[in-house]
Amino acid sequence: MPASVALDRTASEQDAFRGLSPADLRVSIRTGRFRGPTAGYGQGCLQGNLAILPAELAGDFLRFCTLNPKPCPLIGMSEPGNPAIPSLGADLDIRTDVSGYRVFRAGEEGYTPVPNLSDVWRDDLVAFVLGCSFSFEAAIVRAGIPLPHFDGGKNVPMYITNLQTAPSGPFGGPLVVSMRSFHPSDAIQAVLLSDRYRLAHGAPVHIGDPAGIGIADLMKPDFGDVPELAPGAIPVFWACGVTPQMAIRQARPEIAITHEPGHMLVTDLSADAAEFMLGGVWPASK
Repeated sequence: MPASVALDRTASEQDAFRGLSPADLRVSIRTGRFRGPTAGYGQGCLQGNLAILPAELAGDFLRFCTLNPKPCPLIGMSEPGNPAIPSLGADLDIRTDVSGYRVFRAGEEGYTPVPNLSDVWRDDLVAFVLGCSFSFEAAIVRAGIPLPHFDGGKNVPMYITNLQTAPSGPFGGPLVVSMRSFHPSDAIQAVLLSDRYRLAHGAPVHIGDPAGIGIADLMKPDFGDVPELAPGAIPVFWACGVTPQMAIRQARPEIAITHEPGHMLVTDLSADAAEFMLGGVWPASK
């Protein structure tokens, strides 16, 4: 299976979608006009990873998020069977507003990719939305630091590491990280900028030698696109919201649904608002 399901888009198409508000981008996703990864889109908004599970497992997964706040910073949670999370967007519909989904079922190897959840949604499903590192990329770009995948409409590379998460009930497994490479001086600034966005994974978990966290080859990501590595650049790794997919594979629930890696839920919330940054308090979902 290809590492990325991104669709090729012309520069003019990219610019047209980049100019959309989060609500309008969700409409484009809902109607099937936009199907690519969301890095560089809905700029300035808080983007989220998605995990959907039966209500009977919601308590264990909520605790998993609490025990592992770096990869799983919880920004929203639905009521059982309710596809809306009003605190993240007034018209938001979990079933249709992500540009790619993965459906996992017990007893089946791998997963089934689906464009929406109209045929699989159930009254007992609970959706969890976890902050994404795409949310701080706009700040890095504003600082004049290049991010090739951001400008090119590509997916960030992601890797399964040898670091383990703290388990909760049936959920556990390895940490997944996303990688961006920088000139050393830019890397320092990227670390400082990202640390302000605690609900978007915050500061990196590793800098430098990928072998130190069990990554054998940067040019062979487990998810996303092959990176562009400039001469002299150093790799910087952030905890990633694909980590719950590893935990779900270990738990083997009857059914579970996630986003396609890199294809995030775009919310109406500002990534730069004070409550999302250092010292902030997250408002409860209503």
